[in-house]
Amino acid sequence: MSLAPEIVKQLSDQKAAGLPQVWQAPVSVIREQTQGRVAFAGPAEPILAVENRFIPGPTADLPVRIYRPTEDKKSPALIYFHGGGWVLNFLDIYDAALHRLANQSGSVIISVNYQKSPEHPFPTPFDDCFATLQYVKNHASEFGIDANLIGVAGDSAGGNLAAAVALKARDLDLKIAYQLLVYPCTARDFTTKSYIEYATEYGLTTQAMQWFWDQYLQGSDFDQNPYAAPATAKTFENVAPAIIITAQYDPLISDSEDYLAKLEADGVNVTYREFPGMIHGFFANIAATPSSPEAIDFCAVEIRKLLSH
Repeated sequence: MSLAPEIVKQLSDQKAAGLPQVWQAPVSVIREQTQGRVAFAGPAEPILAVENRFIPGPTADLPVRIYRPTEDKKSPALIYFHGGGWVLNFLDIYDAALHRLANQSGSVIISVNYQKSPEHPFPTPFDDCFATLQYVKNHASEFGIDANLIGVAGDSAGGNLAAAVALKARDLDLKIAYQLLVYPCTARDFTTKSYIEYATEYGLTTQAMQWFWDQYLQGSDFDQNPYAAPATAKTFENVAPAIIITAQYDPLISDSEDYLAKLEADGVNVTYREFPGMIHGFFANIAATPSSPEAIDFCAVEIRKLLSH
């Protein structure tokens, strides 16, 4: 299908605003610009409780926001790593989406504000995310959750982090219930079909992704490290079951299709759904498109299915 009408309007509004591309201004200016993204998220629906706190990370205390939909002290849990090219974004942008996902899935969601590149390149953001999983698992009763029912999730760069965390959890024999990957970037390969086909004009550009990877990896030493580029893992056997969500007009869609094929080839249970007419970033934008709550609700149903097995 062609671009959804609300997305056409969103893209033309963004073009008219004439804001600099990520590589055209200092990181501080680009980060300032992202404040406007909260408007796309819309107001958050009611939920039982939201708590802000810090947990200890390997090199710094990490801010987390905990969304609790129920009084159940043995709830399933989901640790969420937000997108933004490992450089941008903050917890508020995801507030409305995570209120809804918590309510619909019945899971306590723990959203972590990991340290960002370029000040904190790989492996710091990844280490922060993996440490969050370990901390939450080790303090399950304090969080009021079941240590055996924890999933990891993220969108875009956060999807990369979630996939990498799932790989390391498998490598260290640390059981997780599932991985939810929303249009993840899984390899530093800009020759894929979608990087070429959707290079410009669809919000996220291929050049922006090249810049984001440059900030995160700062050289080529980690290009084949599966915790940096999950698609380079030697095997995906025994990795947690996956839910993968994509947008039709996204330079990253080939990354997801490739990752899906690799997971399935190694016997991993995967649920895949592409959202037609959508662009990168739609998932958290409840106020911008009806496809956002539809995608969130779809994920919640799939999470419930995986947890009931």
